[in-house]
Amino acid sequence: MPDPGLHVRRATPTDRPGILALAGRSLGWTPGDATERHFAWKHDENPFGPSPMWVAEVDGRLAGFRTFLRWELVGPDGTVHRVVRAVDTATDPAFQGRGVFTALTLGALDELRVEGVDFVFNTPNAQSRPGYLKMGWGVVGTLPVAMRPSGPGGLVRIVRARTPADRGALPTDVGRGATGTLDDPGVATALLALGSTPPGLHTHRSPAYLAWRYGPAALHYRVVTASSDPAEGAAVIHLRRRGPAVEAVVADLFAPDPTTARRVLRAVARGAGADYLIRLRTPSDRPFGHGFVPVPRVGPTLTARTVATDPPADLAGWSLTMGDVELF
Repeated sequence: MPDPGLHVRRATPTDRPGILALAGRSLGWTPGDATERHFAWKHDENPFGPSPMWVAEVDGRLAGFRTFLRWELVGPDGTVHRVVRAVDTATDPAFQGRGVFTALTLGALDELRVEGVDFVFNTPNAQSRPGYLKMGWGVVGTLPVAMRPSGPGGLVRIVRARTPADRGALPTDVGRGATGTLDDPGVATALLALGSTPPGLHTHRSPAYLAWRYGPAALHYRVVTASSDPAEGAAVIHLRRRGPAVEAVVADLFAPDPTTARRVLRAVARGAGADYLIRLRTPSDRPFGHGFVPVPRVGPTLTARTVATDPPADLAGWSLTMGDVELF
């Protein structure tokens, strides 16, 4: 149970330095302008709205913080759901075991319900998942990962790459930069018009969303196209290391038909210099579509919790991409 001496309140702008300092002590964030800029991009500039944050104090000392990232999901019928993602949270090591995480999280959910948030979702790791389950989160399922080897060597490395991927992206010059491409409203609008409506809940994409989500140069996202005109079809990718392998993460794919999708993914495989491509499959994907092989039991575990309304209870109700669930 939370310590009765804890005081939980909504964070204010004056709490920001203390929050970042605590994240440095507890989460290993590197202090400095780059971290502050990334935090502001993520939580202040999000087109879905600024992230609500809470802090916990004991005798006026910052004991922990909790942040939820605002998000919007769209159903196949066009209904827009205002939701949040459970993201950054930390407890000062001096206050471990005093219920800080629980008090922050449950207190925040009560306020979010009043604000009209439908539900919360996230992909916690094995260490944090039990804590969420105790607070009413439910396991939706393991998101289905598929990989496409770039060659025989890539197939070998897929077998060996059974470790968590590094958080940081690797620089590459494949394709063109997301900055200068997706921040062109004409290009973004054309890409969003490609393809059909996914069968499950999917992110409410807009030109503003694409420019925000993939724009920061430090994230190293690239846009690989099917032709000289990116509006005809493109994939948003970045490279990262997983054990001995380099993987090309297909964060988003925009194509009007399977032939164009195949051309885009072939261009990624040829140009990225990665051992393999990795993406999330959706309920409508064929098991071996575009050369991707399903890889069981390696995807992130999707969890969700009711705030004002119930989320879909199984994976058939969700159509998420790598770009939707990556930790950034």
